[in-house]
Amino acid sequence: MPSLPPLAKRDFAALAEFRCELRRFLRFADESAKAEGLTPLQYQLLLQVKGLPRRREASIGELAGRLQTVHHGIVSLVTRCERAGLVERVPGQVDRRQVLVRLTPKGERAVTRVALANRNELLSLSSVFRVPRLSAFNDRARWPAPRGTRATPS
Repeated sequence: MPSLPPLAKRDFAALAEFRCELRRFLRFADESAKAEGLTPLQYQLLLQVKGLPRRREASIGELAGRLQTVHHGIVSLVTRCERAGLVERVPGQVDRRQVLVRLTPKGERAVTRVALANRNELLSLSSVFRVPRLSAFNDRARWPAPRGTRATPS
């Protein structure tokens, strides 16, 4: 592992500013969900189901991974969302034993309204959400290459 240069004061400032703006947006997103009658976790679940590429359903395991939580926690969350009429459980197409989660029309409407509010908030924060020097943390050319390898910018 290469030895990395120490963090400078400006690096800490960039990270702190990014975290502050990220937290501000997440608080707005939570409040948007609550205004729609959803808990923040319900909105996150709906968003993950809606946001899956090329599919309308998600497995419990996928949702647990995407929400970074445990399987039985997602089962409980899906049950609460199902009782609220936001999602439905459907059997898998390939393996009928697999349970998939699909949005209901009510869930579709709710996630769309909250997502629109969040998109508008992100657009209004576009100049504020740019944190100077944050890209430097992703710039491979800045860090020394491990011995025996060549640094290649990505």
